[in-house]
Amino acid sequence: MKIVRFRNLFLGSIVILASFAYGFIAANYEVFPYQVIKFLYGRTKSSALKSASPNAAAKGRWKAARTEGQNNGLTKEQQEALSNLSTLGYLKGYKMAPKVQNVTIYEERAAYNGLNFVVSGHAPEAFLMDMKGNILHKWSYSGEDVWPGLLDIYQYEYQKTFWRRAHLLNNGGVLAIFEGIGIIKLDKDSNLLWSYKGRANHHLCLDKNGNIYLLTRQLLRDDTKLQLLTWAKKDSVILEDMITILSPEGKEIKQVSLIDCFLNSDYASLLEHMKLPLDPLHANTIVLIEDDKIASKFSMLKKGNVLISLRNIHTIAVVDLEQEKVTWALTGMWKYQHQPVPLENGNLLIFDNLGHHGKSRVIEFNPLTQKIAWSYKGQPADKFYTHTCGSNQRLPNGNTLIIESDNGRAFEVTPAGKIVWEYVNPYRAGENNELIATLFDVIRFEPNQFSGQDWLSLGTKTDGEAP
Repeated sequence: MKIVRFRNLFLGSIVILASFAYGFIAANYEVFPYQVIKFLYGRTKSSALKSASPNAAAKGRWKAARTEGQNNGLTKEQQEALSNLSTLGYLKGYKMAPKVQNVTIYEERAAYNGLNFVVSGHAPEAFLMDMKGNILHKWSYSGEDVWPGLLDIYQYEYQKTFWRRAHLLNNGGVLAIFEGIGIIKLDKDSNLLWSYKGRANHHLCLDKNGNIYLLTRQLLRDDTKLQLLTWAKKDSVILEDMITILSPEGKEIKQVSLIDCFLNSDYASLLEHMKLPLDPLHANTIVLIEDDKIASKFSMLKKGNVLISLRNIHTIAVVDLEQEKVTWALTGMWKYQHQPVPLENGNLLIFDNLGHHGKSRVIEFNPLTQKIAWSYKGQPADKFYTHTCGSNQRLPNGNTLIIESDNGRAFEVTPAGKIVWEYVNPYRAGENNELIATLFDVIRFEPNQFSGQDWLSLGTKTDGEAP
């Protein structure tokens, strides 16, 4: 009997140790059942959010996504897979709101004083504010007013209720992205000039002629390409990331597949890292290289190239749009990154979401030697972390503006890491205002960027409070 008990105890211990070991591997390398657990966790958390806080589910980046509309010829399994995609990532994009709000720190002599263009997840709008948090002008337009009724199977009603990102033009006009749906152009008075229902995705930039370089995505239906993705099953639904070029009037000029750009290059092996179902690349940043001064500082950049960030394979890459191929790529220093920015000193600035022991950081590094020249990691008393989104901007005085999106916070740090300006999103939700809206972006403009423009005087100035 003792031998049997000892054997059972020994075997039980082995099973427990093996379970812990595999759990560690699944969590760190995101193998089965990591995605299943992540999906179930997202569903549970979003359901709890809706139940506990009805106001948070009304609009913005607090509402659980719904998938409605036509099936585009997809099987039931494919429709279900696309529906599941809406629960990943952004449904956890809310945090318990801190008590402080608006501009909480402002050291006027040390900060780079200018105007701040803010995109928040509370509503389909953006605004321009001064360094003290006073709103000088606001733009707003609902996606429901642009695209009423049902959407395609892999577009979600809640994404019509906020702008994922926006671009402010010198004449006061705005280009605004509705994630997974499209892009609109407004004039200075928020009148709709045109819309493009091309499944816009995360980011855009403009060339000197006003053409728009937009990240988009579409269903990958090419069986030949699908066969190259060895992990993909027969009926897999995969969203293919694209670069779409639009005219200033919103007319499509060209569309380039990022999967094709890798397949046409010496970096095709990086596609083997596309392990996440449905959304294998997840392009989140595009930067057009037009400045001769910038191009001359980087051996891998040529004028007309674009620098992109591919979140789900932890890679940044340079794409030659004429050849439709990747000419340079780098991975390994970060995890789930955003916003690579070429600097005039020949370094790159990048937002590393999870690469610092599972925490966030911003690093400036040499792309050839990979030596880190500067970094901001936060301190224990000043927690710095955003699982999704995030952005950074190097300012003319050498400071760095950092957007900690999930926590609804933006702050400016000196090269020594001192915070000299901080903005905490004042837009709250929940029965007791316990939730905070995602802060998608804050872009600092020169103080005289819009001097002589009459539209700036049209806005209603507030006293640092959310309108």
